[in-house]
Amino acid sequence: MAHQVPEDGTLLPLMEEFYTIQGEGYNTGKAAYFIRLGGCDVGCHWCDVKESWDAETHPLTPADAIVENACRFPSKAVVVTGGEPLIYNLDYLTQSLQQQGIKTFIETSGAYPLSGHWDWICLSPKKFKAPMQDVADRANELKVIIFNKSDFAFAEHHAKLVEPNCKLYLQPEWSKHQEMTPLIVDYVMANPQWEISLQTHKYLNIP
Repeated sequence: MAHQVPEDGTLLPLMEEFYTIQGEGYNTGKAAYFIRLGGCDVGCHWCDVKESWDAETHPLTPADAIVENACRFPSKAVVVTGGEPLIYNLDYLTQSLQQQGIKTFIETSGAYPLSGHWDWICLSPKKFKAPMQDVADRANELKVIIFNKSDFAFAEHHAKLVEPNCKLYLQPEWSKHQEMTPLIVDYVMANPQWEISLQTHKYLNIP
C-alpha cells in the first residue's frame, strides 16, 4: 500500500509531529507530543486529515529520530495517531519511548492487529472497516464520532465489544456539531454510562 516500511518499524512514514494540548476524550486538557503517521485505507468521508491517507507522500523517518524529538518537551506523554497507525509495527517506537520514561497513547480505528506497548488505547471505530477484537479487548477508551442519528446504535454495538471498565465517549463530528451536540447531550443524560467528548482544540484554535 505504501513505502517499503521495515517490518521491525524502525522507519515510519511521518506526516507531522507537534507539541500541543490533547483536545479529545479522556485525556483532554493534558500536554502531549503528537506523532501523526501517514497511511490509511479506512476512508472516512468526514476525516479532517485526508492528507494523511497516502503514506507515499510522507517521508520514511527513523523511529529513533522521532523518539529524540519527543524527549525535548516537558510532557512525558506521546499520542500516536494517523492516518491509521496500526498499519505499521509500533513495537520498536513505543518500547523506545517507554525506555525514555514517556507514556504512550494511541488513537486508532482498530482496523489492524494491535502492535506496540501502550499506556492508553483509544479505540475510535469507523463504519467502513470494523475494528479487530484484539484491539477492542485492550481498549481503555471507546470514542464514537456522531455524524447522524444512526451513529448512536453504532456506538451501542461497539460498547458491547469492549471491556466493562472501558470509558465510553460520544463526540459530535465537527462539521455537524451544532446539530448533533444537543442530541448527544440528551442521549448521555438518558444513558449515563456514556460521556461527551468535544474537540476542544478546535475551540482553542490549537493543533
